Amino acid sequence: MSGNRPLGFLFALLAVTIWSGNFLIASGFVNDIPPVTLAALRWLTATAVFLPFAKKDMQRDMRALLDNRLELVIAAITGVTLFNTLVYVSARSTDAVNMALFASTTPVFVVILARIFLKERISLLRWAGLTVAIAGMLAIATRGKMDVLVNLTFRAGDIVMLLAGFLWAVYSILVKRKPMTISQNAYLGATFLLGTIPLIPAAFIEQIYAPAWSFTPAVLGAVLYIGVLASLVAFFLWNSAIMHIGPGNAALFQYFMPVFSGIGAWLLLGQPVTMVHGVGFILIFSGVAMATRPR
Repeated sequence: MSGNRPLGFLFALLAVTIWSGNFLIASGFVNDIPPVTLAALRWLTATAVFLPFAKKDMQRDMRALLDNRLELVIAAITGVTLFNTLVYVSARSTDAVNMALFASTTPVFVVILARIFLKERISLLRWAGLTVAIAGMLAIATRGKMDVLVNLTFRAGDIVMLLAGFLWAVYSILVKRKPMTISQNAYLGATFLLGTIPLIPAAFIEQIYAPAWSFTPAVLGAVLYIGVLASLVAFFLWNSAIMHIGPGNAALFQYFMPVFSGIGAWLLLGQPVTMVHGVGFILIFSGVAMATRPR
């Protein structure tokens, strides 16, 4: 695979670190703001901040954007309109353990789709690495207690999270298929804009049925974080990582998300970090190292 592997790994790790805070916000603000409204505010913020910088690139690459409009629309709908909206919806009807469990299917979806559409090789070492990383993620999600996994109850939100994972895999594959004639700024600007448009009427419709909510300073801070960092910065890092190391390798770094979420919960919420987190981190790190090892 062409590209700078160390730089690609760094970009993927930074993106996942930022997204870990997004999951904390999804759980922490579940009763403060409706999910579609949260998604709409997130992407309106990201688009408003980024479009002034991407405008010239989009104008320059307009012909290429129009020639690839179908894939752009699909990327916008899967990666922007639906993925995070479904994550926020899932957080309202399931718990953190179930969310982490079903989020672990995303790299598997990416690896399989990358094999089908990009002809990326799936070695036995990669499958072994996936298995070890999943074991580490489960150890953290269940706090090392097998009875949590045995007694797991499935809810409607779990199906929503599973669908979100598949859609993110589709987006990641489409990013790798981005034509060289479209710059990174133009691609992000187009997908942000196209993906945000459907969220605006959906958010207004949601206001009719959702409970009343207030735009508090905490909500403002959350929107700025997910709009600027978790959307603009993290998506730029993620797309850059995919171009360097491919979607299959980049997706494996998502297994670090429960590790970073646990650290964030410890720093911000005072939740304890235990030996299980250490064991889970070692397993995840080992699994990702195995699965991303060059041929």
